[in-house]
Amino acid sequence: MALYIGGTVNFGDNEEASPAEGDIWYDSGKFCFGTSLSFTPGAWSSGGNVSTARMLLAGAGTQSAGLCMGGADGSWQYKNNTEEYNGTSWSDGGNLGTARSSLAGCGTQSAGLCMGGENADPNDPGDKVTEEYDGSVWSSGGNLANDCKGLAGCGTQTAGLCMGGGDWSEDPTNVTQEYDGTSWSSGGNIGTDRIFLAACGTQSAGLCMGGRESGYANFSAVTEEYDGSAWSTGGSLITAREGLAGAGTQSAGLCMGGSNASWLAGNPTEAYNGTSWSSGGNLLTSRFLCTGAGTQSAGLCISGLDNTFTPINSTEEYNPGPGSYEELFTASSGV
Repeated sequence: MALYIGGTVNFGDNEEASPAEGDIWYDSGKFCFGTSLSFTPGAWSSGGNVSTARMLLAGAGTQSAGLCMGGADGSWQYKNNTEEYNGTSWSDGGNLGTARSSLAGCGTQSAGLCMGGENADPNDPGDKVTEEYDGSVWSSGGNLANDCKGLAGCGTQTAGLCMGGGDWSEDPTNVTQEYDGTSWSSGGNIGTDRIFLAACGTQSAGLCMGGRESGYANFSAVTEEYDGSAWSTGGSLITAREGLAGAGTQSAGLCMGGSNASWLAGNPTEAYNGTSWSSGGNLLTSRFLCTGAGTQSAGLCISGLDNTFTPINSTEEYNPGPGSYEELFTASSGV
């Protein structure tokens, strides 16, 4: 980690009252410096509304170039529409080839990927379907190995990752699959079977969190980290919940919304530093079965269900507070 030296240097034995980035000071036998390392709570603000209010949709992209697709409306009509966000408003994109809900997404606005879900065919509601977006139209990609809904996804169009989810009786699974831009192959199983979980990160550094484990109302606080071959346990969420949304990376993750043991929509936001979760600013509108996109410092939360179990069309944008200031090293003798 580089040390920026360009602030105030204070070798008096006291901590800076209000340290700024680049400041160096001496305190209690340690040299310290000011840098933005730690997440501090930020705030959500209103963004542009999606044109179609829906739940169980998928998202991808960034805060200024977001993408959402699929889902179901309040009458449980499965949707094939795609919308694109420019940082201010949503506009229509190309329709999915297969209308479905409970799907997962990843990638960017111009190179998106979506997979799995549940379609409208009463005889075969399962979907292994994968579709790839080029910024205007969707085309067919390689099928998943198994039908799966309520799964989570992260990564890119040519290096995608999906995990968890369940079958049509909503029995959670631990399956992980990796996409190479053409076909899916098996990855390391997640340690805890879960459905309606969230994910962020990349194929070689993935993060998944929350969801519902086997059993009625068995909401999960489990976080797991992927190294490209195997999952390991990370720090638990502060609030166990399902139907939450995720954004960011493995070392700077963000999750928001979801439903906890009350079965009501929630508004909590949590941020991950690679080890543990901390509380962020609450969503303006409680929601679950929503989707997310962007980063920890520029997140998006899109649509979902409110506490009346009605799909909402609002989008919220997240921008965190300033960083905190950390100690760099302990002074040694003669320094």
